[in-house]
Amino acid sequence: MEVISELEKALCYTFRNKALLQEALTHSSFSHEGNRHEKDNERLEFLGDSVLSLIVAEHLFTHYRHYPEGDLTKLRASLVCEKSLFNFANRIGLGQFIRLGKGEENTGGRERPSIVSDAFEATLAAIYLDGGYGEARRFVLRFMPEHMDPQRVTVLSDYKTALQEIIQKNREERLEYVLTGESGPDHNKSFTVEVHLNSNVIGTGTGHSKKQAEQLAAKEALSLMGYET
Repeated sequence: MEVISELEKALCYTFRNKALLQEALTHSSFSHEGNRHEKDNERLEFLGDSVLSLIVAEHLFTHYRHYPEGDLTKLRASLVCEKSLFNFANRIGLGQFIRLGKGEENTGGRERPSIVSDAFEATLAAIYLDGGYGEARRFVLRFMPEHMDPQRVTVLSDYKTALQEIIQKNREERLEYVLTGESGPDHNKSFTVEVHLNSNVIGTGTGHSKKQAEQLAAKEALSLMGYET
């Protein structure tokens, strides 16, 4: 409880349901170690990803009224990418609070961007479930820069955004990323993701996080469509 209280101070939010925050901090390597069978943070990370995207999109829509859709998409991608979330998490020292299995702990998991950024999204989801959208929004806006220029924003290797911008020119087309495989030990997992265009597979990627696998699937799709990557 002392650790939870310390993190709550950093979050500037006090949980009514402390179990939600504990779940948000629990990596799969910890929950699957021994016979713990505790809930890991993957479901919360899934929810947090959507909550984050909505909050950031709403913020950009409201504060950058004269920017076209393409610029807003680029700005949002720069704010919700793994690198940005890792930086946000480091500002509140989130990594030190994550519960990791021994294997993950011994291989530097506490400083691994994919693990820390996922925990950030899971923590956001926990705040959203515990305190509602307003509290989640207040938490996220702490990390938003005062001004952003889309011409100066570089979204490194954001193949998902590039693919989305191409596909959205035709409003009838629909992209979906589907997790199709998961393998390896908890401290060194691999994920395989397919990107579907109207239920047709147009790319596949495998990486050490779901986000990385999605980026690689989008990269393959772009290559197959004849775009340089």
